[in-house]
Amino acid sequence: MQDEITPAKTQEQQTYSPEDTTPWYAIRLFTNNQMKVGEYFKEHGIEFFIPMQYRIYEDEQGRPKKKLRPVVSNLIFVKKTMTSQAMQELVWQSQFKMSVITRDRNTREYYEIPAKQMFEFRTMCNPEIEMRKFVSAEEARHKVGAPVLVCHGPLKGLSGRLVRENRKYFLLKEVPGIGVMLKVTRWCCKVMQ
Repeated sequence: MQDEITPAKTQEQQTYSPEDTTPWYAIRLFTNNQMKVGEYFKEHGIEFFIPMQYRIYEDEQGRPKKKLRPVVSNLIFVKKTMTSQAMQELVWQSQFKMSVITRDRNTREYYEIPAKQMFEFRTMCNPEIEMRKFVSAEEARHKVGAPVLVCHGPLKGLSGRLVRENRKYFLLKEVPGIGVMLKVTRWCCKVMQ
């Protein structure tokens, strides 16, 4: 039986420092063992992040229970602490099938997610936040919205695109492979130039 997944087990407490400019990689998995892949990177001293959310299911007695589960089963983010060639070797040596997401199909250059963008994405993925929606990269790309900075409220300092869906406003943050939308009031946002 699989261990109970808790936020403390999946990722360390995060803090953003302007001095930390280390980018991140998005890795596409061809296995459903995200936690084992995360442990593989942890054994090699590499920080990882798996977007999680609570899912409600029924236990044996028919009572609803909440369990923390990965949002998508084929995506993990790792901090770039080595050269791209060393990362490529680490990925190839693994027993798990995976590939680092590249900028485009023609080049083999890995897509690097800036540290600030990744910090904001991780903040928005906090499983304790309500009124959050995850969307595919394709769906996020097609959403129309202005780039904004949140100036008031608990999301103050976050940036993204202000998009509208079902007469509600959301702050959309995209990284390769996935997008996250948080409900926000448009009056809290200031359009960035």
